[in-house]
Amino acid sequence: MAEAPKTDNAKTSDVYKTLTKLPERFNDPSVLKGYEEKPLHPVYRTSSSTYGGTAPSIHTMPNQFHGRGNKFTSHMAAAGNYEYHGLNTALDKSPV
Repeated sequence: MAEAPKTDNAKTSDVYKTLTKLPERFNDPSVLKGYEEKPLHPVYRTSSSTYGGTAPSIHTMPNQFHGRGNKFTSHMAAAGNYEYHGLNTALDKSPV
């Protein structure tokens, strides 16, 4: 039986079959920071804070990524924001 590599410096692609263009943030969990366990008052501790405080490992990282195109954003950038050219019938509010 083959021994799995250590998870401290291992990449997801070392253990699991991944897509060829997997972003580095999914392939190497050591680049993700900010998962230190912060001391919380027991009254405010939740299972969600326990789960969120756990650093990801190669076993919990996604092994595929299907990015979305920017067709909609490119179209909106070229077209510009919507501007209303109708008649304004609202009363102006006094700043006083």
